[in-house]
Amino acid sequence: MAVIVKYVVERNGEEKMTFTSKAEADAYDKMLDMADELFTLLGESKLLEDEAKQEELSLYLAKNKEEVLIALGAKRKPAPKKPKEVKVVAEPSDSEAAA
Repeated sequence: MAVIVKYVVERNGEEKMTFTSKAEADAYDKMLDMADELFTLLGESKLLEDEAKQEELSLYLAKNKEEVLIALGAKRKPAPKKPKEVKVVAEPSDSEAAA
């Protein structure tokens, strides 16, 4: 018999997601905390009357935290990665091969 460790993220008595890694579970829980705070902030704004849309937007913003921080100027946009240079080894031409 195998022993399997599972990490369950639970909110208000409801199981949200199950993970095999504690780090993944913690990251997901933190994202849900951010979404809760954003939901409250959006609710105070009175810009979204539909709570379902408010929740959807809150989750979207929390899931895309890095892009939001860049858009707010709180974080720098990462420099684009330079492609690795590929060295091309020239094959000898027919005249060089004959010499």
